[in-house]
Amino acid sequence: MATEITVRKPDFDFGPDFPRYWQGGSPLGTCITEGMNFVFPAGERFFIRSVRHYSKQITDPTLRARVDGFIAQEAQHQRVHLAAFAALDRHGIEYRSHVAWYEQMAYGRIEPATPPALRLAATAALEHLTATFGELALSTELLDRAHPSMAAALRWHAAEEIEHRDVAYDVLQQVNPSYLLRVAGMVVAFGTLFAFTYVGFRHLYKQVPAADLAAPDPGKAFARDFWGRRGWGFLRSVAAYLRPSFHPNDAQTDHLAAAYLRALAPA
Repeated sequence: MATEITVRKPDFDFGPDFPRYWQGGSPLGTCITEGMNFVFPAGERFFIRSVRHYSKQITDPTLRARVDGFIAQEAQHQRVHLAAFAALDRHGIEYRSHVAWYEQMAYGRIEPATPPALRLAATAALEHLTATFGELALSTELLDRAHPSMAAALRWHAAEEIEHRDVAYDVLQQVNPSYLLRVAGMVVAFGTLFAFTYVGFRHLYKQVPAADLAAPDPGKAFARDFWGRRGWGFLRSVAAYLRPSFHPNDAQTDHLAAAYLRALAPA
């Protein structure tokens, strides 16, 4: 059963004391995670556009209410990630050229060339991927070494991705339940997410000073865990999405989100 979608407006402290290498002091771990953070603000605006395009075709009042909650939550995720970008400015990290390139490629070129149904299918697949990352964030130690402000922000985002993980999928099933379309959406989602994340990682990692690169980096263990042992679980979740009978609520993860959100102090 779908859980209620609650719109929250938390604030997290990314002020002057927020460190450059917030992932346990690791340049590598920070750049890996930050490379993915870059895709979120514009990506969430894309999710909203893709679902909203079909809003007039949604006849079920429960799903319509969940779409409204989904849109409001994604708007808050965008706000928090943009606030975190200010910390990069304070540390003198150049990221704007990469973000501009990414937005032009993804939403200036790829999006206009893609049919609305495929954009919705890609959104449904990306929501599955982000919910999978959410499960990792809330059920493993991946963020245990992160700065408390960023760990809290990412876990809040993770919990809400789990909370609304079925919305775009249910809209897709109502307006176009084609299995081939769903598979095509995952192909687009998987390829673009990891391509843009990797380019963002490389853009940041090239800016790490040589002295920092020469020092022992605890993030090497984080990278092996994230792309290795945890990566296999991630690939299994992609395979699950390709089952003809799949539904996002097959994943029994609501308890992870609920436990974290209960502990989150209201803004």
